[in-house]
Amino acid sequence: MSMPSGKTAIVTGGARGIGRAVAIELAKSGANIAIVYVSNEQAALEAAELVRAQGAQAECYRCDVSDFAAAKATVAAVLERFGGADILVNNAGITRDGLLLMMKESDYDLVMDTNLKGAFNMTRHIAPYMIKKREGRIINITSVAGLTGNAGQSNYSSAKAGMIGLTKSVARELAGRGITCNAVAPGFISTDMTACLSDAIKQAALESIPAKRMGEPEEVAAAVAFLAGPGAKYITGEVLRVDGGLAM
Repeated sequence: MSMPSGKTAIVTGGARGIGRAVAIELAKSGANIAIVYVSNEQAALEAAELVRAQGAQAECYRCDVSDFAAAKATVAAVLERFGGADILVNNAGITRDGLLLMMKESDYDLVMDTNLKGAFNMTRHIAPYMIKKREGRIINITSVAGLTGNAGQSNYSSAKAGMIGLTKSVARELAGRGITCNAVAPGFISTDMTACLSDAIKQAALESIPAKRMGEPEEVAAAVAFLAGPGAKYITGEVLRVDGGLAM
């Protein structure tokens, strides 16, 4: 479903995986894209070229979203470059897996700061602009791990569950200002993050998925594009699972 031309979307973690697929899909729908990344500049530049190949404008912004001031500066730079921002996709995320009894405090804090606080930071800084405009779409990429928990991922599951709470709170606060806030909860998706899993873990995952396959980043991106598009203007505070039935 196409969006009006001239819309601008900020996609955090937009250099690779789900974020890159989201950036390309939104570009296909008519949006210009601000790709926010933290380390892999080459991947970000490649993603930007793929966006431009769709006929959209693209710029890359290096930013550690867990840094409140850096997130503020990045949002300001995007607003200046594109003259506004209509869509925010909080996709930036990391993993530092480990069993609870072995997990380092630093690994817990790092995942929470990036995955959850990062989403808060970006939302906090874009919200005043969207409120003034009385229009906007905020979409948080959570996970089925935030719905069901996952052994060995107490930090990741905590952050993703927190994103769901953040989504619903923001949705309640901003709905009256013409702003929606929803979440997409992917299951096992074929990305760099899942590629490093052992064959045994992958096989166990496939056996637990009713669809009997892993999802593709483009399938998650399609859900994001729907929530960002005109057909979803009366949907807010929702969590849309894209998981092949894993968490039903």
